Amino acid sequence: MKLESWHFWRRWQNLNEMNKIFLSGIVGLITLPLVQAVETQKQPTVGTPAPDFSLTTGDGSQVSLKDYRGKWVVLYFYPKDFTSGCTMEARNFQRDLTKYEQAGAVVLGVSVDTAQSHKEFCTKEGLNFKLLADPDAKVSTEYGSVMDYKGAKLAARNTFLINPKGEIAKVYTGVKPADHSDQVLKDLAELKKS
Repeated sequence: MKLESWHFWRRWQNLNEMNKIFLSGIVGLITLPLVQAVETQKQPTVGTPAPDFSLTTGDGSQVSLKDYRGKWVVLYFYPKDFTSGCTMEARNFQRDLTKYEQAGAVVLGVSVDTAQSHKEFCTKEGLNFKLLADPDAKVSTEYGSVMDYKGAKLAARNTFLINPKGEIAKVYTGVKPADHSDQVLKDLAELKKS
């Protein structure tokens, strides 16, 4: 009886390994076009002027990048309100908002969601920084931060640290939401020294 149980367990384990390999292959095939679509775009480079824009916030007001001349700006693009990674990223920026303010920086989030969606997301998550609606993905495109997801355009998870002169000081592509705010704060402190 023990030998049969062991053989059953080994077959189950081999089947489990095959499933993992198969699933990782499928995930790779699905995500490869997304990654390629993001990688072929050109983001503004360090030292160049940040493309200006005017977008609607969750409270219905208009915000332009030029409104923040003289301040550091953390301009982060993210795919969608209310999703797990985007929520984690927003919560971390909110957690660190006082540190950004002390560093003379503002945080602005951009996605293709509507202003109403942003309003609801900010209310639900207690966000006190501005989220900007880019429903036609025009600004996301200017910043080389668009990806195609099931035929829809979404903002890719990229961040641009913009200096008080309005120039790109640092570019982050393919951001990992969990530790991104910590990294931006660290880099902001370094850039302010130079």
